[in-house]
Amino acid sequence: MNSIRELYRAERLPVFQNRMYGSVEEARACPLGDVHLVEDRESGLVYNAAFRPELVVYDEHYQNEQAVSSQFRTHLEQVADIVERQLGKRAIVEVACGKGYFLEMLAQRGFEVTGFDPAYEGSNPAIEKRYFSADANVTGQGLILRHVLEHIVDPVGFLDQIRIANGGQGTIYIEVPCFDWICRRQAWFDIFYEHVNYFRQVDFRRMFGVVHDSGHLFGGQYIYVVADLASLRPPHYDESERVHFPEKMGLRGTHFATGMEHVAIWGGASKGVIFALQCVRAGLPVCNVIDINPAKQGKFLPATGLRVEPPEEVLPRLRAGASIYVMNSNYLDEIRTHAGPSFNYIEIDHE
Repeated sequence: MNSIRELYRAERLPVFQNRMYGSVEEARACPLGDVHLVEDRESGLVYNAAFRPELVVYDEHYQNEQAVSSQFRTHLEQVADIVERQLGKRAIVEVACGKGYFLEMLAQRGFEVTGFDPAYEGSNPAIEKRYFSADANVTGQGLILRHVLEHIVDPVGFLDQIRIANGGQGTIYIEVPCFDWICRRQAWFDIFYEHVNYFRQVDFRRMFGVVHDSGHLFGGQYIYVVADLASLRPPHYDESERVHFPEKMGLRGTHFATGMEHVAIWGGASKGVIFALQCVRAGLPVCNVIDINPAKQGKFLPATGLRVEPPEEVLPRLRAGASIYVMNSNYLDEIRTHAGPSFNYIEIDHE
């Protein structure tokens, strides 16, 4: 039996789907990488066999803040409820806390929380600008790892480093995108170069001997698990739990409006970057990219060089009945409220 099973290929994708650029030329010259998704028949894990970690260096131009959306803030409140229920509010460590938004939300709710992230740019004294390690002299009874593990080349080894740094114990909350959701929705636009790993709930049951809680979040797009770090173990492949990957995965399976005379995309983040790129490569006319995040507005998407604009600039230019392709159906109600009933909204991730 081959040690890996190939699932999917996508060529020349942007290395950073959330890296914004200041000019069309810079955006079109962005670094590109290939995706060769495989299922490992020893561990059962899914990863990009073509991933080159030396290409992925984060800097201040990386923009992945989603909390400008009230819908996403509601999601974060739900996560905070789970964390409080399962981990408590004392001695909490958030590993790779990013810009610190979620950590500060927890602090406002009375959590005793410390964050670690070498790329943190703020001034919160509760966040240390370095990696969480044994020499940090901080241990947590509860640890939080949100949307980090999908970026790590050796996820089990990384979790083991966290376990060692935390004295071999602790309860950990992990949140990652849900690969089963991607497969079920045929969401090819949710496969990125940055994400070297793609997880299912069953993967974490194989990784941990003790799982306290697990489930789906954010309309099924994310999965979470709460596990005992001391029970971490190498996962092993189980044929009965093999990945069921859709045979047809790509732009051709996407529903488009009749005519396609004008493609307006709402969402200039990860899904929008990949969707727009494949549309442009297929000769489909992407004319507008809308996003409510001020940090993205006026900037240009990687590879395509498409300019991201605020809704108030784009909507008056669209004719009544024009189609708007919604990159994430979780935000559909929010978008309808913002843009009104005059447009035809198409959810690209509709099941």
